Amino acid sequence: MTPIDPARRDRSLAGVLLMIAAVTCFTGLDATAKWCGQFIPPLETVGLRYVSALVFISGLVRPWSNLSVLRTVSPRLQVLRAMTLVAATVCSFTALHYLPLGQVTAISFAAPLMVAVMAGPLLGEWPGRHRYAAIITGFCGVLVVTRPGGDMHWAVLVALATAVANAAYALITRMLAGRDRPRTTLFYSGLVGALVVIPVLPVVWAMPPGRVWAAVVGMGVLATLGHYLLIQANERAAASVLAPFSYTQLVGATLLGWVVFGDVPDRFTLLGGLVIGLSGITMLLQDRRLRRRAADAGARRSR
Repeated sequence: MTPIDPARRDRSLAGVLLMIAAVTCFTGLDATAKWCGQFIPPLETVGLRYVSALVFISGLVRPWSNLSVLRTVSPRLQVLRAMTLVAATVCSFTALHYLPLGQVTAISFAAPLMVAVMAGPLLGEWPGRHRYAAIITGFCGVLVVTRPGGDMHWAVLVALATAVANAAYALITRMLAGRDRPRTTLFYSGLVGALVVIPVLPVVWAMPPGRVWAAVVGMGVLATLGHYLLIQANERAAASVLAPFSYTQLVGATLLGWVVFGDVPDRFTLLGGLVIGLSGITMLLQDRRLRRRAADAGARRSR
């Protein structure tokens, strides 16, 4: 087996820690959005989140003094990626208005399973038998969380739409990999999102209480910091190393929903979330093992 370079191992560890910090920010963002939804409409929450985030992103990348940030070789993909993120945010914030934080997070984590299914026809990355087994198991977990039937809340379907939008967002992000700089992608995510949602604000506007404005600033900080940390994590470690740690968001969302909103997770949410998380992690670890075997085999052939 090829020995692991200590420097590479240290970078991977740093990437894992950055990934955990990023998903912690996203959990805080969702919790803040849910709290704001008690005072203002979900679409207004989305609009204020993007306007606030654009301010902080602009301060981070400074496009007025660094015009190279604006240069993109894939403007259509950048716009499409940003639009899928807006769709995911709208669906997520709407679902959070009606459903517990932990339940929405658990359902949204069906996205990696959808990516595995969609990657075949879109990217030519057809899943093997082990991935199909994990995908089927994961979707069984989704059924446990959503409990389709006569008493299912309609917002569950909106949460499922969040997973679909997140899957499309992830696939487009992979298509953009290596084409544009991370800061360019970060800036266009904020810019396009703000341009899309600003015209909606006058239609849904309700004057927020003073404390909500503080939460709006917090959403901008958490969104910008979360995406920035995510970019930094991916620069230090492979996606296959980082992805399992994104599931720590399931734990954080469940605990935060319990502490802040008093949403005690029921057994279906806990069981289904566990099945979804374990199936996703299993799929990722199996892929990583197969790639390592292929790399070791290639190294032996080259000797």
